[in-house]
Amino acid sequence: MFKCVSAGGETMANIAAQRIKREFREVVTSEEVQRCAIKLELVNDSFTELRGEIGGPPDTPYEGANYVLEIKVPETYPFNPPKVRFVTKIWHPNISSVTGAICLDILKDQWAAAMTLRTVLLSLQALLAAAEPDDPQDAVVARQYKEKNDLFRLTARHWGAAYAGGPDRNSDFENKIRRLLDMGVEEHKARVALSSYDWDLERATEQLFS
Repeated sequence: MFKCVSAGGETMANIAAQRIKREFREVVTSEEVQRCAIKLELVNDSFTELRGEIGGPPDTPYEGANYVLEIKVPETYPFNPPKVRFVTKIWHPNISSVTGAICLDILKDQWAAAMTLRTVLLSLQALLAAAEPDDPQDAVVARQYKEKNDLFRLTARHWGAAYAGGPDRNSDFENKIRRLLDMGVEEHKARVALSSYDWDLERATEQLFS
């Protein structure tokens, strides 16, 4: 729940809640947002937490997949940005493959009070189409993106199929994961190790059992 902080007769909490209500309606009724496969739902009645969903942009490894976002609204909104993270696991240089934390300037120091939830959702979708590997949140993914981009694209597509309802399950990758499952490794750990070691089964196995 928002705490009450006085701000010229109106509480900061009320300002934030009124603003979120308006922005929520803007997203829900926007044809542009619906065309871009973006959704927004309330998690609680106090407008402090929302659930976003963005579709992977066309012509990217994320195409056909849907990614769920956790959006937490601070009591100081819109003067401070919402806290957003990916709930759906994703392989992307600017999003942590472990926590879903996001490296995006408008969610940090480039936020402005004129920005809205619509801006945030569209910007995150744009980030999926245009990664910034020189300012990474996940250094392992960024290295693969820069040094072995074709493999990065295959890996990102594979994660989209495994976690986000994407269309393309890679049979070679699946076979390597199965080999690790047969050794008693949990599926997600196997996928992370193989992805991190460029699908080199020997190196991934060594890392898991060292």
